[in-house]
Amino acid sequence: MNAPPGRNDLSAPKEIELRREQLSSQSATKLVSALNTELRGRYPDPRDCHFDLSEDDVAPGRGVFIVASEGGVDIGCGAVRLLDDGRAELKRLFVAPAFRGQRIAPKLLDFLESEARFLGASRIVLATGIRSPEALALYRRAGYVPIDNFDPYEESVAIVCMGKDLGPL
Repeated sequence: MNAPPGRNDLSAPKEIELRREQLSSQSATKLVSALNTELRGRYPDPRDCHFDLSEDDVAPGRGVFIVASEGGVDIGCGAVRLLDDGRAELKRLFVAPAFRGQRIAPKLLDFLESEARFLGASRIVLATGIRSPEALALYRRAGYVPIDNFDPYEESVAIVCMGKDLGPL
């Protein structure tokens, strides 16, 4: 019996393609929808759901939205957008459940941090939730530390904001 793609065949190296996509693309729409469904299950209170990201946020020179694929199958996504004062915000980092545990999220994160540096950011910030222990662990391992909640997350008790100073490109 064959395992689903991305599962139980950890001996073979996986070729993960990272590509820039329009936020309105079919790939992006499908992945963001899956992420939103998962987040609504974990965070049913609408005050804890900050899913805002616009095409303008990830326009060239302002940010980027990326899709990860393996063997032609879209398996993850993420974005970074410039804020102000040399800060960028990490948004919409997601790996499809069947592909988790294969170090795809750290690859996405590294790529997005490089993109933030390229855009001129010296610091990167993010918001994640208290009911997302996998995300919290990923960000801690990558050197992110808790910071004060920033706009628009100040009022949410289920949101944890984190930040990290970025080294040179």
